Amino acid sequence: MLLNFRSLFNAGHANRIRKHLVQCLCSRHGQPTESPIQLKGHDLLTLQNYKAEEIEYLLWAASDLKERIKHKKEHLPLLQGKSLAMIFEKRSTRTRISTETGFALLGGHPCFLTLQDIHLGINESIMDTARVLSTMTDAILARVYKQGDLEMLAQEATIPVINGLSDFDHPIQILADYLTLQEHYGSLKGLTLSWIGDGNNVLNSIMLSAAKFGMDLHIATPKGFEPDPMVIQIAEDYSRKYCTKLFLTTNPLEAANGANVLITDTWISMGQEEEKQKRLKAFQGYQITMETCKVAAPDWTFLHCLPRKPEEVDDEVFYSPQSLVFQEAENRKWTITAVMASLLTDYSPQLQKPTF
Repeated sequence: MLLNFRSLFNAGHANRIRKHLVQCLCSRHGQPTESPIQLKGHDLLTLQNYKAEEIEYLLWAASDLKERIKHKKEHLPLLQGKSLAMIFEKRSTRTRISTETGFALLGGHPCFLTLQDIHLGINESIMDTARVLSTMTDAILARVYKQGDLEMLAQEATIPVINGLSDFDHPIQILADYLTLQEHYGSLKGLTLSWIGDGNNVLNSIMLSAAKFGMDLHIATPKGFEPDPMVIQIAEDYSRKYCTKLFLTTNPLEAANGANVLITDTWISMGQEEEKQKRLKAFQGYQITMETCKVAAPDWTFLHCLPRKPEEVDDEVFYSPQSLVFQEAENRKWTITAVMASLLTDYSPQLQKPTF
């Protein structure tokens, strides 16, 4: 790991340097553990920063914890005595419940913090908040509007920072999606994902990681709602590197053609309410229906990160046997639990590693 020490010193980020040195030593030399992957002390801001084998490790740990805790009823106090600061600028069902219950299952204490509870960026700078929380808690999960605020938290904190959602990325959602698909299909390699909807943060997360598993990606977005050009460039580079196919179109049926997995999300995210009528007009024809599914692969499935609105997908598809949305929602719990265990402990999965 190469560090730009000049920029770090110029910014006066002594805490951040110490944090990076710990990460560097762990990644180069590791620590005594059965697993070859060592993520303890790392941040999770985007899956772009994670190698394929590191993402595989998180999914393996999630499968392992799900089996041991849910099915075998094991008690695993891995986070006994540890606390988690949960900063929520945006409301949530799945992120909050999965994180709180997952951290508590491992014996830790989650602290839920909204903007009404703390001074983040209002009466106290993000920098000062990060430094204070670093002295009182063991990790931070932040669900924020701006990716830049998340990066500032990570820059100033001396403890792991997890992206619970930002305007740019939603990595913990995509981990749950991949775990769900691995459970259903037995492997991720060779699957074709079809995204039909907005070029948003969830799509960014898929584009920054799908090729690492050998998955092709078809994307249909209306004109004016395409993915970020920078993300497209990165995804194209990944597609060449991992020999996968990346296809972008404005035609939903073209994107769905031959796809194993049909995926969509809300067309109107929090903070975009004023654009509702404009967006509903732009997305006409993008609702996923059984007509869409007819051109997909025979083994098609459907994913949606929720909450869902009927204009995005009709009831026939959403509540069909091919819909994996509730399994996907549950897996938010097991993947975030695995992330927290991996970033805060030397946890090594006991189950045999699944095929990815």
